This record gives sequence, structure tokens and C-alpha cells, in this order.
Amino acid sequence: MTITSILTDLEGTTTDIRFVHNVLFPYAREHLASYVTSQWKNPEVASIVKQVRDEIDDPQADQAAIITVLTRWIDQDKKITPLKALQGLMWADGYANGDFTGHLYKDAYEHLSAWKKAGLSLNVFSSGSVNAQKLLFKYSDFGDLTGLFDGFYDTNFGHKREQSAYESIAKAMGTPAGSILFLSDIQEELDAAKAAGMHTCLLERDDKIDSPRHKVVQSFDQINF
Repeated sequence: MTITSILTDLEGTTTDIRFVHNVLFPYAREHLASYVTSQWKNPEVASIVKQVRDEIDDPQADQAAIITVLTRWIDQDKKITPLKALQGLMWADGYANGDFTGHLYKDAYEHLSAWKKAGLSLNVFSSGSVNAQKLLFKYSDFGDLTGLFDGFYDTNFGHKREQSAYESIAKAMGTPAGSILFLSDIQEELDAAKAAGMHTCLLERDDKIDSPRHKVVQSFDQINF
């Protein structure tokens, strides 16, 4: 079946993972307490707080407890939806203030642009919130690239290592799984996508990765379909 759509991961695939861990995560941790305190009555933040309370099964958790839990989740690099949503809100401020721009590998930028011009549908699946994904591309090193993409998907569709997440995304895209190529640097994610019927390709950016189950490339320049 012909590939008509690309579904790509971000960290370690289109984006240097060091940008996420050395810039975005520390920024969110540094500003978390002050942001939650100042935005406590903001409806978006209030909704996130409710999700945190549900996650920890404590409907009475106060502001201090919520901040403690969120900080611990950041330190543990938890892929929890309300944390990712809150990080996205804080990063929006950082991008808008010019504190940083969204890192994108040059080869990723060039090929995503070329694939879009060739008529392929481009989509993103990341553990970061949809809002955070859009911000990275809106304020990228190459300018606003949000127009390249047809869809953004996060953990609301399921965990990235679960087959069902990829089945749900293919359904939301309205595209047969066999027409989708999924790009990632994590073998378990690629395994789940392949089990859902997608084509797969593993990006080996920094560390050598042996993968008998997936095609391995060092950059987007080597992706040929």
C-alpha cells in the first residue's frame, strides 16, 4: 500500500532531546510554583488541577500539594496528561517572551517541507500536549511551521507504547494504518505502531541502535519510501 501520511514523534526524531531536557523541562520546573499560584483561578489551570486531583485520588488536595505533586512528576519525567498540559501553558509564555525557540533538526525541516509540497499528510504524535507541539513548530528555529501539519496527537489518544493509541490516531486521521509511516527514536513505540499496521522507521540520532524489526536511519535524508 502506498504511504500517503507521515506520523512523527518529536523528541529525538525531529527535535534534539537535549533541547527538551536542558531547556524546556528546567524552564517549566523553575516557573511552576509561581505560575500555578498566579493562575490558580484560570479556568484552564483549574481544569488541570482537577485532573491532578483525580490522578492522585485526592479531591481535596490544596495548592501546595498540587505544586508538590507536579514538581515531583517533572523530576521523575512522568508522561502524565495534566502535567504535559500545564507545561504547555508555561512554555507558551517562554516562547512568546523570546526566552527560547523550538529546536528542529535541519534535515527534518527540509524533508517535512518537501513531503508537504509532494502532497503527503504530516502529523505529530508526542507525549507532550498538543499545545506544546504547536508551540514548538510555531516558534521553531525556521519560523512558523504549523501550516505544514494536518494533525497533532498526544496522550489523550493513549500511551505511545500501546497499539490502541496508533489505531485511534489512524481512525482520527481517516487514513488506513497501512498508508501511514511512523517515525520515532523509541523501539517500543515503533513496535506498537507496527502492531497497529503502520510502516515504521527508527531515527538513530546520537546512540547506536540495533533494531531487527524496523528500518534504521541516522537522519531524514536517509528515509526513502
